Amino acid sequence: MNINPSSQISLYGHNILFDKFIELIQKDKLPNKILLSGEKGLGKCTLAYHLVNFALSKNEANPYDLNNFKISTENKSYLLVQNQSCPNFTLIDVEQDKKNIDINQIRELINNLNKSSFNSKPRFVLIDNIDLLNVNSVNALLKILEEPNDNIFFILINNNKKVLPTLKSRCINFKVFLSSKDSIEIASKILKKKINDLINFDLLDSYKTPGQLIDLIVFSENYEIDMKNIILKEFLLKFINEKIYKKEKKLNHLIYSFIEVYFRKNISSSNISLLNFYKYFLKKINNTKIYNLDEETLFLEFEDKILNG
Repeated sequence: MNINPSSQISLYGHNILFDKFIELIQKDKLPNKILLSGEKGLGKCTLAYHLVNFALSKNEANPYDLNNFKISTENKSYLLVQNQSCPNFTLIDVEQDKKNIDINQIRELINNLNKSSFNSKPRFVLIDNIDLLNVNSVNALLKILEEPNDNIFFILINNNKKVLPTLKSRCINFKVFLSSKDSIEIASKILKKKINDLINFDLLDSYKTPGQLIDLIVFSENYEIDMKNIILKEFLLKFINEKIYKKEKKLNHLIYSFIEVYFRKNISSSNISLLNFYKYFLKKINNTKIYNLDEETLFLEFEDKILNG
């Protein structure tokens, strides 16, 4: 199962922030450079797609349903976005088999934005994973962000990673967040399955985003793992020993939270050694996430010193 943010016709959990954006659009005060910041899997891209659809579908048949925070699957702009043929919407993300957003992607974007618009509607540029813009890509992007053409709006997605100050300072930052309870409820609605019936509390006992929970369920189905009856240590050992972190990279951020939970469940004030390891690995996890460091070293060291120590 692949949960595509652009195909999520219902918006869950971000209604207050979405209403704020709608109010700004209706007052013609929507910032033309928006930064959505928060943990990966919160639904930031889904929120962006709903915002775009509201703006583009206003004078179309089957416009955005504000009462139910829902996109019509029969709406023209929605179908064009789904088919990657919408003249008023551009998505920039890391291309398959690449590690960074290439400068050629930004150059192509700039060329397209400098062309005349097909209609009078606003044009939106959604850039996901902005931490993966390389230095050259950022420098090229900054030029157009400083003086964007009229009626062009940029929405940048930051997954709580290190972003160059020069890029961040040019945008209005909106922090996106959900409670743990909200995340479980949203993931259950999207999957149409009760998460609490599929994952034991040992694995749920930490903050996770809806996207992370969905990835975990899909992962468990693909690998035939009974998440209701496996304990945390067994799960971590399986993930590391079978090098699943190389096959399922998007789960690695979820494993970081499991490592923190493992420490919290086993740590005590009298165990100074484990307490020091906890501080050490928290710092290492933080640096790995921010600077995109080698994850294998982290996982193998955790297995050697903690799980098998």
